[in-house]
Amino acid sequence: MEYQPKFLKRQRTHGWLKRISTRGGIEVILRRKLKERKSLTV
Repeated sequence: MEYQPKFLKRQRTHGWLKRISTRGGIEVILRRKLKERKSLTV
């Protein structure tokens, strides 16, 4: 099966709210800020 992208599912899995909701997710965002990423989440 090929990849059938679903925007909402992607947001719910990798989006800002999901990241903020856990300690690990917050760490992910902080690491990405340190690297000066253009996009912190999806």
